[in-house]
Amino acid sequence: MCDTTRTSGYVLCLLAALLFPCLAAAHAFPERSVPRVGSALTAAPKAVRIWFDDALKAGPSRVTVMDSTGKTVSKGHGHVTGNNPHLLKVALESLSPGRYWVHWTAVARDDGDKTHGKFPFTVK
Repeated sequence: MCDTTRTSGYVLCLLAALLFPCLAAAHAFPERSVPRVGSALTAAPKAVRIWFDDALKAGPSRVTVMDSTGKTVSKGHGHVTGNNPHLLKVALESLSPGRYWVHWTAVARDDGDKTHGKFPFTVK
């Protein structure tokens, strides 16, 4: 029997490596996100959360969300949460139906390696 959680994790990592080939050797690599990469949502999310495989530096690590015209729809540049240095999150304005892009920059706390990427999600 296949472990669906482990399989989902492998699929997400493979998808991330395909979408963000520059990150294949990166130090702080995204493990999962809410909303998920490429997801189509029936309800607009209130925030975006990205979990990384390494602890992040709070100041330079950031995440912003833009609509299809390039307008920022996130509240600020996001932040690393105080109780979980692996979690980068940002609150969102009220989103209308459409396609949105999450842009993130992660700086590893231990060695300062910087990675960045982006991924889409859609609100129906």
